[in-house]
Amino acid sequence: MSTVEIASLILVRLEWAILVYFLVVNGWYALLLMSAGIEMREYVMLARGRARWRLMGSRVAPSISMLAPAYNEAATIAESVRALLALFYPNLEVVVVNDGSKDETMRVLVETFDLSPIHPIYQKRIPSKDVVGLYRSRLYPNLVVIDKANGGKADALNAGLNFATGELVCAIDADTLIEPDSLQRMVRPFLERDDVVAAGGTIRIANGSIVENGKVKRARAPRQLLPGCQVVEYLRAFLFGRLGWNRMGGNLIISGAFGLFRRASMLAAGGYEHSTVGEDMELALRLRRLGYEQKGPHVIAFVPDPVAWTEAPETARVLGRQRDRWHRGLADVLWRHKKVMFNPRYGAMGMVVFPYFVIVELLAPVVEIVGLLGLVLGMMIGAIDIPFAILFFLMAYGLGSVLTVMTLVMEEASFHRYDSFRDRLILVLWAFVENLGYRQLTVIWRLQGIWKYLRGSKSWGAMERKGFTVQPAAGSGEAVGKGR
Repeated sequence: MSTVEIASLILVRLEWAILVYFLVVNGWYALLLMSAGIEMREYVMLARGRARWRLMGSRVAPSISMLAPAYNEAATIAESVRALLALFYPNLEVVVVNDGSKDETMRVLVETFDLSPIHPIYQKRIPSKDVVGLYRSRLYPNLVVIDKANGGKADALNAGLNFATGELVCAIDADTLIEPDSLQRMVRPFLERDDVVAAGGTIRIANGSIVENGKVKRARAPRQLLPGCQVVEYLRAFLFGRLGWNRMGGNLIISGAFGLFRRASMLAAGGYEHSTVGEDMELALRLRRLGYEQKGPHVIAFVPDPVAWTEAPETARVLGRQRDRWHRGLADVLWRHKKVMFNPRYGAMGMVVFPYFVIVELLAPVVEIVGLLGLVLGMMIGAIDIPFAILFFLMAYGLGSVLTVMTLVMEEASFHRYDSFRDRLILVLWAFVENLGYRQLTVIWRLQGIWKYLRGSKSWGAMERKGFTVQPAAGSGEAVGKGR
């Protein structure tokens, strides 16, 4: 056989192997979608809105401390804190941690909420950078602001955890807007089961939506390409990805933008890990692992109805930094806890969930880029014909678009956040456009994340924000949420 013939044979077999990989992955996605559909149906029928208002006057409602780390968040911090203070929940404490911001974040907090300094006496159960100031609001007695030396997000959360007094701790990003009744919905798994160690809610994109007084008054589909693709990407990740895992082994991820934890479990586990950029996933996985090992609470529940809105990056440069960091964090966390892989000691988490995150979530960009390069090279030398290339494309991207559209159908049938028919059509458009350029960009960014992880990079990367800018919406005079 000639060199070209050998190369052709290798490329054909490689492409068939990758095609089988995509079939298996999409088949697994279909299982997750079916699982999510069952979960959604039960949730809507039995849980949604049921008895949650009784929590407002209930003595058994667990106290909650909201932890909001802030670093250079002057553009969004006032709106975000107002949204936290407006949450409908009894016995709520709001702890904002200014992590050595270099902009006007602290000044905005002091002036907006009339902060008064108090003596910083506390028990330092978890190490963190020095606290240089502690403040309480004269306007809102349940608002505490910690001013500390910069140490990163994990360090800021640990400092807040030292001051928190609630039975449960809700960790959020400072640029996040939480819907007023979200905590009432999020706390439900803790009331129903005693083996729940954490719960997560849905994160949605606020870009293009109407924002007023710290709340998303009307959800609108973004008209710009990058935020639009991220909207359908987030809906797919949460409404069928994380919801589906509720029945198939539980989740490994609690979004850093919105998660609820047992404070006692967090303290016993030592709080957030400083040396990783994936501190939210690392804590969730560590809590689950310790729960299995110590025969304690180990369930991480996903509740679809509590919603937090965040700003999505609007430029490829900032979005690339974010996805690079996310994938570096994923690789780091999976390596740290590699002993869970195919370990029956950890039940379904070890035998199903952890392997899925390694094989599908971590390695997918490697497989995808190899497949694309092999496909192009194979077509150039005549080893792969057009019908095979079309089949490959449909398997890799076509089924993904169908699953995304099914997720949009699930959203429409359950929560119906987008009430305009035009917005729904735009979301369907983004579901198909996502695979034509945007997905390939995310593959490149995730590959960069793997490469940087292998080189030992720990950089966070600057996340530039525009904030929830107040400006007249067309014909309404209301505020429109802008992107980063």
